[in-house]
Amino acid sequence: MAQTKRKPREAAERDGRPAAIVTNGLSKRYGSRPAVDALSIEVPTGVVAGFIGPNGAGKTTTMAMLLGLVRPTAGTATVLGSSIEAPASYLHRVGALIEAPSFWPGLTGVQNLQALAVLGGHDQSQILDVLALVGLDARGSDRFGDYSFGMKQRLGIAAALLGDPALLVLDEPTNGLDPAGINEMRDFIRSVGDGRRTVLVSSHILSELEQVCDWLIVIDQGSLVYQGPTQGFLGRAGTVVALAPEHLHDLNRLAELARADGHDPHPEGNELIVPVGEDDPRGVALALNKAAIEQDIVLAELHVRRPSLESNYLAAVEERAR
Repeated sequence: MAQTKRKPREAAERDGRPAAIVTNGLSKRYGSRPAVDALSIEVPTGVVAGFIGPNGAGKTTTMAMLLGLVRPTAGTATVLGSSIEAPASYLHRVGALIEAPSFWPGLTGVQNLQALAVLGGHDQSQILDVLALVGLDARGSDRFGDYSFGMKQRLGIAAALLGDPALLVLDEPTNGLDPAGINEMRDFIRSVGDGRRTVLVSSHILSELEQVCDWLIVIDQGSLVYQGPTQGFLGRAGTVVALAPEHLHDLNRLAELARADGHDPHPEGNELIVPVGEDDPRGVALALNKAAIEQDIVLAELHVRRPSLESNYLAAVEERAR
């Protein structure tokens, strides 16, 4: 599947279109236990939005409420401009894969999709197109019961794409997939998140979400931790320049050069870590490299280290736990 470059969005209505999903104080309690606690979020139209949080944080429950599968205890929400109190008004424009897909094992992939298209009132002429989109065009005539786990996942997404939905909701689509299947799923999400369709995807493989999502919603214990552009969340922990001298005794001299340039470095093993703050990390690296050369300090390594989604996520959850 071809990879496409996505442009990040910075506001829920940046291009004048209303948000695809809006919740206000959305809550769900099971007895005394809050599964979702006064959650207020906005998902812009046309983004690939990553929905992350620990197991039991309320992600699946939130998705189920948005799809009309679970009634909220309190709060309101709209999906594609319609209230979740009337899911029939918008569900024909939503495709979803929640948990493992279920199909008739004795029918082929095409036959399963034909049956679902009839039940959903969708045009059957698009079946071959959605099979091609998920990479199953060569296996559509095979029985579903003979599919691998990854192929079953992809057929589930093909079913969710029937009717060309404006919103695609994927709950842990990479569960049970091998590394090759995870890469295929990542490329698929890139291809369907084309700026026209909105994709809401949850996954515990944060490195994958980091590569495909331009919007993030982070929740913990049913409450919002962060929502906004992915880069805004990644920017919470500063980018650093890491320098490793060829001779360890030059580490202190490197630190003095970094302080003279206005930085606050600290050693970490054989490296000197220089937080760059709001500065251009490439410019900082070039300046420190030049200063090292002038002082006859040979650098064995010099690289820019940017924070990962996983490291920022763990830091945010740990901060809330304090």
